[in-house]
Amino acid sequence: MLADEVVDCHVLVIGSGGAGVRAAIEASQYGDVVLISKTLVGKGGCTTMAEGGFNAVMRDEDSCGIHFEDTMKGGAFLNDPELVDILVKEAPLRMGDLVKWGAVFDFTDSDEVAQRPFGGQRFPRTCYAGDRTGHEMMTTLVERLDGTGVETLQEFTIIDLLKDGDRVIGAMALSEKGELVILRADSIILATGGGTKVYDVSTNSSSGTGDGYALGYRAGAELIDMEMIQFHPTGAVFPYDARGRLVTEAVRGEGGVLKNSKGERFMKNYDPQRMELSTRDVVARAIATEIMQGRGSPNGGVWLDVTHLPREQIETRLPVMLEQFLKFGVDIRITPMEVAPTAHHIMGGLRITPECRTTLPGLFACGEVAGGVHGANRLGGNSLAETQVFGRRAGAAAGKAEKRQKKVDETQVKRQRDRLDRFMNGTKSPSRIRMTLQQAMWDGANIFRNATDLKKTLTAAGVLADRPLKAETARNLAECCTVENMCLTASLICRCALIREESRGAHVRTDIKQSHDAEHSPFGHTFISKKGQGIEKREVPG
Repeated sequence: MLADEVVDCHVLVIGSGGAGVRAAIEASQYGDVVLISKTLVGKGGCTTMAEGGFNAVMRDEDSCGIHFEDTMKGGAFLNDPELVDILVKEAPLRMGDLVKWGAVFDFTDSDEVAQRPFGGQRFPRTCYAGDRTGHEMMTTLVERLDGTGVETLQEFTIIDLLKDGDRVIGAMALSEKGELVILRADSIILATGGGTKVYDVSTNSSSGTGDGYALGYRAGAELIDMEMIQFHPTGAVFPYDARGRLVTEAVRGEGGVLKNSKGERFMKNYDPQRMELSTRDVVARAIATEIMQGRGSPNGGVWLDVTHLPREQIETRLPVMLEQFLKFGVDIRITPMEVAPTAHHIMGGLRITPECRTTLPGLFACGEVAGGVHGANRLGGNSLAETQVFGRRAGAAAGKAEKRQKKVDETQVKRQRDRLDRFMNGTKSPSRIRMTLQQAMWDGANIFRNATDLKKTLTAAGVLADRPLKAETARNLAECCTVENMCLTASLICRCALIREESRGAHVRTDIKQSHDAEHSPFGHTFISKKGQGIEKREVPG
């Protein structure tokens, strides 16, 4: 075989964020599991960076029915109702798992998990651990993982999925040194996270490069709603190297207010009922509009102000935010923060069933790489819940799969060897291609979109994808593969944005006039695969 090493297992989990680790824990009950990560397990990805919280119905006055309605309305009614129903009903159970396993969440004086208000929700149902909720979750999950016997491969980059006919039977990876490794499995779970690093300003860590979307598409899986990119309303704008760094929604949940350069609390002009706790798409558009119309702060943002809150509340409920801004020279206890929208989350992804099966046999997906749960706009706090609900479901379904003979097609391996050889003989810097792509996406596929700019951006992504990338050494081969994934993910976003000729949730087309609202849209999911692309029609509610 052309590979340097071959690894066999029952379940292969690709990705080590909240969804991947939860899937591996669950799958370990059914056979040997390998968890492979391009970063260090528990250290990379978005879960560990997530600050705000985990949505779960935990109070008698709240209900799963209300959580369902809030999620569907927040998602502009593009969500898959069955997946949303599963999310809201199982989130309290998965929160119970975390607490049982030792996660230290904030509790009330009456010994209940504390919950704070988040945008677009009628009840305070966001469970939290200060403003470091994701970090607390990952610490707990990794400790649990350590007791399962799951084998972890760290700093390995998956470069392609292996198939036997239509069935996915494994993957090919590069080690940190650039060695090619074959991984064969009865079931494969994609839990690779998101991809908003295709934008110039993003909250994502360096690993958020859209690998799972690209891997799935190249293997023949169908993806849905890839145009639905959530721009988090509040990312840092200053200093320059901190642009896009997440300023958690918990700041607004604790009572933070948004003001323009005139000192006006401008959300009253966009959503006077919910104000700063409107849905993220509404708040992001409001901030972007204030900036574009000349009412922005000196560094191109708006002001997010918590100076009216008690110092103790800021210090105990928002300690990470306080520390982060102190490093920037800003004491948020006495000075407002400057914030602006930043690319944050991809609501679309691989089409999945309730058991997290994709359209390809043998391949499962969970977490941000999967589509359908959040529709056209994600409610803050639903994503951490999603990682646990669907991570568990993916692990169970993949673990229960029957064992199979896995015959690796040598031509697939040779094709990747040839690809790697091309990188060693290329001429273009992958870092330069990446930066050019990110700027093109920021300019042409941002919050406000039109066909002319989208087509221009799509063309740019295609041109960049064809550039002969250069790997200076074998250790740089993975970087070249990642940049190719970014170009492909960017093209999927633009293609689907052109298909959806309406404004809906996070997707706003300024060049299209429409008479329908989100609830009465005649359109369903956009879909895209190697077999074709299009948009589903739906029955309009009476």
